[in-house]
Amino acid sequence: MKEFIDYLLQFGDLNQQQLDLITKKATELNLQKDEYFSEAGKIAQQVGFILDGIVRICYYNNKGEEITTYFIDENNLIVDFESFENDISSNVYVQATTDCKLLVFSKKDWRELLETIIPWEGIVHKIISKKMRQKVNRISRLVSEDATTRYLEFLEIYPNVVNRVPLSYVASYLGVTQSSLSRIRKNIR
Repeated sequence: MKEFIDYLLQFGDLNQQQLDLITKKATELNLQKDEYFSEAGKIAQQVGFILDGIVRICYYNNKGEEITTYFIDENNLIVDFESFENDISSNVYVQATTDCKLLVFSKKDWRELLETIIPWEGIVHKIISKKMRQKVNRISRLVSEDATTRYLEFLEIYPNVVNRVPLSYVASYLGVTQSSLSRIRKNIR
């Protein structure tokens, strides 16, 4: 829980009473590798904070190919925000790529925190804004850079991920085939 509190306090101030309420609302969840935190076609029902492990955001394109769009590792929030916030079916999967240990908040408890803790909405807004900026930067890099540069940037952005997830997920994230990724990795060693 300390990791989560430290994470929140980067984005705003909370007093001990508010922190105690947040702590009471959190439950621990263990996801096994390949289990889903949330799934396409369903409405996201919870917000998680990764204490240990890595999840990925993925979807299937119109050719049935699995596309990884994002990795999320320790000390970060996970939620399909659009689905969660708007009560609409998700179009992505949030899947554990390693065994994961999470703190989880139900939709009811998350909304209660929004209604009860005055600075909570501002903190959540700052977190979402930061994540959106990161997402935009990532997309613009993927479009404008060659595969080797994208891989090197991947290593920079996700230094703790490459050796912990299947290379097929990394290749999908980079928009290259697994054999192309193998050649890139071989050439930069």
